[in-house]
Amino acid sequence: MLTNPSQVVLRNSDQFANLDVLVLNYEADHLALQCLDTAKSVTALALDYNHHLTLSPLAATKLDCYFGHKLPNELEQQQFDCVIVFFPKAKPLAQYLLTLAANHLVDEGLLLVVGENKGGVKSLPKLLPEFFSPAVKIDNARHCLLYRAFLLQPPKKLVLEDWYSQYQINTPQGEITICNLVGVFSEKKLDLGTELLLSHLPTLQGRVLDFGCGAGVITAALLKQYPSLKMECIDINAMALASCELTLAANHQQAKVYPSDGFKQISGKFDGIISNPPFHDGLDSTFAIANDFVSQSSQRLNKNGVWQIVANRHLPYADNIANAFGKVNVPAENNKYKLYFQQLA
Repeated sequence: MLTNPSQVVLRNSDQFANLDVLVLNYEADHLALQCLDTAKSVTALALDYNHHLTLSPLAATKLDCYFGHKLPNELEQQQFDCVIVFFPKAKPLAQYLLTLAANHLVDEGLLLVVGENKGGVKSLPKLLPEFFSPAVKIDNARHCLLYRAFLLQPPKKLVLEDWYSQYQINTPQGEITICNLVGVFSEKKLDLGTELLLSHLPTLQGRVLDFGCGAGVITAALLKQYPSLKMECIDINAMALASCELTLAANHQQAKVYPSDGFKQISGKFDGIISNPPFHDGLDSTFAIANDFVSQSSQRLNKNGVWQIVANRHLPYADNIANAFGKVNVPAENNKYKLYFQQLA
């Protein structure tokens, strides 16, 4: 089943008939494969690892699938006749994707941008970089818009350093440097939830997992207090993973950083799992993922391993924690967050 934006792209497939196509930031469906009914070839780059896992098993001779904030180094110079961009929720990330698209387009190459009306795509005409022709709306269906533009002049070269902000934040462990790429949520100060977590850290040693690492705030703080930790940082978002790597480098620290959809790409057990989980909205679908995280965590700890997370206090974590660990410990809380701690017997 195609998402609404993907359906709008497919119904305009005549736009890229017999062209070599690059699809950026695609959604969790098989649009890229179906584009081959019209396109000459399709290369697909996902910024969400779950979306990559949805499509990558279908990779074939004329369909290449990648995950990351850009194409692999060996493809940095590759150009395409057409680039299709799925408009992201964060406008600064949209400008990054448009610049990335331009760097992979042939002269006068075709740009197609699709997005849901409520997702900000209406702002595209104002966001489009000057090296493109003005955006023209070519379809309006399924609560989505599809725009077309052409590359008119050589684009600005995409340099990652132009797309992140670097700043210092104070943590209970001391000052750390954060490198935050566009599209990754991070305040320029320590958020109250993470501050609560870092202010009540358990004793940590050995192999420790930062689940949903984001820009690497927790990992950098942990390594500042416990430099000998063997940290592993996972996230589903390519920009977050790249941000985390930049943050580690800025603090002269090392950790293993890699994508994982929940615990699916993780092997073995840990001596500690620490997280400010990326589950904040309380929707049933999102909280199902959060519950799975809790139950999986109890199976991924070594004996005497510690598990500590901070969560919005209104989210009903307690029952699932009790089911997974046998009891619920709340060592600290404030008017917005609760800290949950467990140690595996």
